[in-house]
Amino acid sequence: MSNTVLFSMVALIWGTTWIAITFQLGELDPILSVAIRFSLAAVILGGYCLVKGLSLRLPTHLHIKMAAAGLCLYGLEYSLLYLSQQYVISALVAVMSSGMIYINVVLRRVFLKKPIRLEVVLGGTFGMLGMGLIFYPEFSHVQADTVLAFGIALALASFLFAGFGNVISERILDYGTPVIQMNFWAMSYGALGIFSFAFMTDVQWIVPTRWQFYLALMYLTVFGSVIAFGAYMKLIRQMGSDKTAYVALVYPIVALIASTLFEGYQWYLASVLGVLLVIIGNAIAMGKLSLKHLGIRV
Repeated sequence: MSNTVLFSMVALIWGTTWIAITFQLGELDPILSVAIRFSLAAVILGGYCLVKGLSLRLPTHLHIKMAAAGLCLYGLEYSLLYLSQQYVISALVAVMSSGMIYINVVLRRVFLKKPIRLEVVLGGTFGMLGMGLIFYPEFSHVQADTVLAFGIALALASFLFAGFGNVISERILDYGTPVIQMNFWAMSYGALGIFSFAFMTDVQWIVPTRWQFYLALMYLTVFGSVIAFGAYMKLIRQMGSDKTAYVALVYPIVALIASTLFEGYQWYLASVLGVLLVIIGNAIAMGKLSLKHLGIRV
């Protein structure tokens, strides 16, 4: 598949998973929901490998890296993000998530010794400004206090771990590691880490009774995890973790469109301008809009 198709697939799926997540809240602790989600995704990937005869044997050094990537991406990132949203409105989290591009750029340079691409940094800046405009009306509900500061700290930690997970994944893929096998092991290690944390804390284990929970779990497992993360990792292999991170700025727009259709979200002029900035930023970051066209010489 082309990068455009893969990028669109990830943005469309992750832009709609928020609907499924809302059906999982209220019964089971979110941390356990995440652990079950990635455990089932790992089972599906493992079963696919068995049916297709794909070997799951990989070198020990890759297992160490996959464990680190799994704990960062599927364990710490999601757990901290779920916790942060108990203290911070989703709009602020969405704006802060745009900073993942800068995190990936820096970590990629430091740990992988790969060059900083100006078009990615500039595109990310356009995208961040766009996200700020899109969610500007929501900021009136934000009250500065210690609880907010705690939520922001959790969200920033989540994005930092996501950046580490992305860069480690890029290193793993640089060895020619197959995406399916890598995701199987990374999700397995990530889920194991979350379950271990749950056992060591006072997380309540209950059996959800609402059928909507299980329908949402199916969607999050198959589409949000198996398919979307498979496409995401292929993008990292083909484009690099810095460019791939721009999807974090695009899928909130998909979520807003879905919210417009199902929840009556009201658009403002700032929202429209914000979307345009995100689109322009995406074109710059992906090399579709040359820096020379903007009067920038490198």
